[in-house]
Amino acid sequence: MVEMDGSIMEGGGQILRVSAALSCINGASIRINKIRAGRGTPGLRPQHLSGLELVRDICCGNLEGGSVGSTEVTLTPGKIKAGNHTADPQTAGSVGLLLQVSLPCALYADGPSELCLKGGTNADMAPQIDYTIKVFKPIVEKFGVHFNCDLRMRGYYPKGGGEVVAKVSPVSELSPVNMTERGTISKIYGRSFVAGVLPYKLAKDMATTATRVIRREIKDLYINIQTLQEKDMACGSGNGIIIIAESSTGCIFAGSALGKKGVYPDKVGFEAAEMLLRNIRHNGCVDEFLQDQLILFMALANGISRIRTGPVTLHTKTAIHVAEQLTQAKFTVTKADDENASNDTYIIECQGVGVTNPHF
Repeated sequence: MVEMDGSIMEGGGQILRVSAALSCINGASIRINKIRAGRGTPGLRPQHLSGLELVRDICCGNLEGGSVGSTEVTLTPGKIKAGNHTADPQTAGSVGLLLQVSLPCALYADGPSELCLKGGTNADMAPQIDYTIKVFKPIVEKFGVHFNCDLRMRGYYPKGGGEVVAKVSPVSELSPVNMTERGTISKIYGRSFVAGVLPYKLAKDMATTATRVIRREIKDLYINIQTLQEKDMACGSGNGIIIIAESSTGCIFAGSALGKKGVYPDKVGFEAAEMLLRNIRHNGCVDEFLQDQLILFMALANGISRIRTGPVTLHTKTAIHVAEQLTQAKFTVTKADDENASNDTYIIECQGVGVTNPHF
């Protein structure tokens, strides 16, 4: 039994997700205590509980302490089984975060898995599903991961009601990646949307402001931000924007923001554009939100992975800490010192443990 302190470093749901996934893959029991101790509402929220129950189901395991508000859980994994699994927190809890905890587990199953994930597709404080599909998916595929994401319904705060079906193929083992050459930004595009009762003009205003802000810094590229009014494919009302930049070497970055009551659409557009620019300036190969999501895959891969990043986030430091505690993986973070590096450019290197799928 491994003990994990859920209050350290980032001190939130991420410790739960990385710990539960690695426990499942390693087949080693884990007890996580002081869960989300520093948060305004400590303990498990419905989306965290749903994620843990999903992992339990994938690995035919046992979960103790699995209730909303619980600050200690014990996960005892069994064998990872392929098949159909559903997670539904019945809130606007993030579908993207449910995928984050379950995808690594399904990779080590004895056949293909289908994960039906319900909740919020475009939720605050979590990756929008568009980010998962357009940024996370193509980059994680470099490790040898293969999955499809079928977005069946979008869901917004506070109702949720979104649905994504992910079909995951198992792997024999993950390959290491080397992402150290940024290249030049070659393409910028995006999606500005309104759903439900909100007027279409909001989508146009967000896109116009975002385009104007980006053009101040990147003058020679066409910026293609689609504006959309969602009707049949959305549950509830919401608005937001995601802007994606691709580089000549296949790096992908994003900036995004969601509208809130009383917040002008130009402020939402400005926030997303500034976020994208901030993540391009440091000359890394991944943005600040992808960093931590790749740590677990680096730890599991068979060989040395190297990823060039901007400032290393607390989420990333936390993921590294948990991965080193629960696997034999070894990480080093060093400042990049080539001519393209800024003061804030780093290289994260990992000697992965090469976990193999026993079913292959």
